[in-house]
Amino acid sequence: TRYTKVKLHHGKGQIEMDYQHLLVDQQENVLIIRFNVPEKRNALISDMRQELLQVLERAEKDENVRCIVLTGEGKAFSAGGDLSSLKELKPLDGRKLLQSAQPLMMKLLEIEKPIIAAVNGPAAGAGFSLALLCDLIIASDQAFFVQSFVNVGLIPDFAAMHFLPKLVGMHKAKELMFLGERISAEEAREIGIVNRVVSADSLLEETLKLAKQLAEKAPISIGMMKKIMNQHHNHDVKVLLELEAQGQEICFQTEDFQEGARAFFEKRQPRFQGK
Repeated sequence: TRYTKVKLHHGKGQIEMDYQHLLVDQQENVLIIRFNVPEKRNALISDMRQELLQVLERAEKDENVRCIVLTGEGKAFSAGGDLSSLKELKPLDGRKLLQSAQPLMMKLLEIEKPIIAAVNGPAAGAGFSLALLCDLIIASDQAFFVQSFVNVGLIPDFAAMHFLPKLVGMHKAKELMFLGERISAEEAREIGIVNRVVSADSLLEETLKLAKQLAEKAPISIGMMKKIMNQHHNHDVKVLLELEAQGQEICFQTEDFQEGARAFFEKRQPRFQGK
């Protein structure tokens, strides 16, 4: 079992918290949060999502945190959803599962502090979608991105169907989502998903350099820019989240999803029947 302890300021005091699935560290005014579930390639398991929401809620109140960095411990940024926990979902459980993640998604969008995704390795499925919820993305040259949902008979979630078309256009987004093929960090930069690509061994250094630049800027100014742009461009995102929850619930109940999950764990091509 892995634990990390972090102190965050709240008013004049400090709050000290333990986290089992995250590594949290603060360097000057930059809070670094590492996903730490290496045995599942940093899959977004429910407990880790809840811990991440708690860290963000506390960081939101901490005037000493001016920029937040999200990255993965180990070789992966995040493999997305934990398929092993999804295979036995009962009817309506899938919709509830997606709804349970919505407070985290909204916090990433609404916290008035810049968030940088430092993508150190594979960003697959909901891991890719989570990176899209951040304000900036810096990727290692060894990273790749894949909207892998279709490969297991599911639809993109974590609001990817809202954000990806806005970044790359509708046709390119459909290509990435319909085919479920991986793209390199450099291709992701070329089509507007990634801000910068850096060498793997300098990812954290370069990310912290940018984060500290942001931390030195006027925090209220940056917070207002983020708030206004996100509210203007994302005014219909809550409608999308309900639609994706309903659509994913349908997909969870299909034979195609059961076949897709089996094929994933058996490391073979799935045989979808449209049932």
